[in-house]
Amino acid sequence: MTLRILSAVVLAAGLLGAGAANAQQQQQPQPQQAAPSPLDNVPDKMPFNTPYGAPISLEKAQAAIAAAIAEANKHSWPLNVAVVDSGGNLVGFARMDGAQLGSIAISEHKARAAAKYRRPTHAFEEAMQRGYNYIGTLDDIIASRGGIPLIEDGKLIGAIGCSGATGSQDEVVCTAGADTINK
Repeated sequence: MTLRILSAVVLAAGLLGAGAANAQQQQQPQPQQAAPSPLDNVPDKMPFNTPYGAPISLEKAQAAIAAAIAEANKHSWPLNVAVVDSGGNLVGFARMDGAQLGSIAISEHKARAAAKYRRPTHAFEEAMQRGYNYIGTLDDIIASRGGIPLIEDGKLIGAIGCSGATGSQDEVVCTAGADTINK
């Protein structure tokens, strides 16, 4: 009889232990879902929505280029400087003596991207650095600073692009050129 009671106690203890273990498994937290991506954020207003205006004149393009070159000369940075109109078409270009040949096309590319997308190319560089690599799949993007839209009377009339130095140097020079228009 004692053996039966002892067997019953062991069996009951085993069942209670299994039930407690099963309850613990059921109470374990479920894996958390990933936080929403910043790309899922829907802004109220469209960013970089500056309307396109009439194309920049040759006179204004040349003034922007001259201001950019003056800034580059202050620092002894030989650069290429391009200005495009509101449609991304080349209006003016200057290659300083000693400027890197590979940067001729890059200066134009920076200007075109800034005009077409209505934002500084610095925005694309920042997006890539934050891991938004899809930016690289967009047509005519260049993820390097040194392209700045030219805004007159609240409308985009063109853009300036500078290349041949570091991105930050290119941007300093382009800002000097853009400041002749963006007041």
